[in-house]
Amino acid sequence: MTQPIASGPVAFEAKEPRPWLTLEPPPREIQPLTGDVSPRRYFRVVLADGATAILANYPEEVRPACERFLRTTRILDGAGVRVPRVLAGDCEEGWMLVEDLGRRTLGEWGWGRPWSELDGYFGHALEIAELIARLPVDGLAELNPLLGAELLARELAQTWDLYLEPQGLVSDPGLAADLRAGLAILCATLGGETPVPCHRDFMVRNLMPLPDGTLAALDHQDLRLGPPLYDVASLLNDTLFPPSEAEEALLARAAGGPGGRVRYHRAAAQRTLKAVGTYAKFARLGADRHLPLIGPTLAHFVKHFARVPEGSGLAARLRKAWSPVWNAPGNP
Repeated sequence: MTQPIASGPVAFEAKEPRPWLTLEPPPREIQPLTGDVSPRRYFRVVLADGATAILANYPEEVRPACERFLRTTRILDGAGVRVPRVLAGDCEEGWMLVEDLGRRTLGEWGWGRPWSELDGYFGHALEIAELIARLPVDGLAELNPLLGAELLARELAQTWDLYLEPQGLVSDPGLAADLRAGLAILCATLGGETPVPCHRDFMVRNLMPLPDGTLAALDHQDLRLGPPLYDVASLLNDTLFPPSEAEEALLARAAGGPGGRVRYHRAAAQRTLKAVGTYAKFARLGADRHLPLIGPTLAHFVKHFARVPEGSGLAARLRKAWSPVWNAPGNP
């Protein structure tokens, strides 16, 4: 795939350890951006006219994600979901130049702000999640694996191996056995719901505030079929945690009646415990900036687990055993 860009012809050498972009006329500056632990690398390119764009470099081991990003861009844009425009690129060579929508995600912009300044953004985010859930399902199963019981359980196994066991949180054999049984039921039940299209990482760190007060969805190449309330659970349980009354108001829109609430709490329990394992994995790979999120995220897992049948009898024991983690100094 190669697309033209108004600034001139593009050439990019993806094999170098520090990729560069050549434009005619040359750009003013290329600024490395902080990414995650993925091999993908991102750069902000200041073009000759002062405009900016984002350069994404896809090394060979993650190159299929480049083509998936193109496909999901077309799918989401066609459904009315605002996503970054692709300006130029070549997936065979492992690079893409996309629209620069801003310097701070909703998670970064919103940190420390009162809920009154965030409420409107969360309401719009729910509208985006609803648009995504109504996408045609044709082709999504081939695009990415189903977020079903097997994958949901495998994600929690990572959390168990990388965080719960090393931290001694499942050293009590009885507690460990009961938790394993409860999580198995949770994943099987959640995976048994009729799947719908999901962004997969629909969180405030993947939503960009725009000047008109709306949001754009980023990092959408993992679009797939999954539990109906999974994206809502991701949105309300990552980085910026809504106050209880705000969460209830949002759920009144998204989750419907009592049955919907149980399904939401089940998805939120899986997502939060999965996120703890992701943060632990990132830290092992040298990206430790998410570690302060582990405490509150683990606390949210217990809160949600308490509200589903398979976890209600176990939550008090978990709270007693694990509360020192989220009450430790340094946790927000």
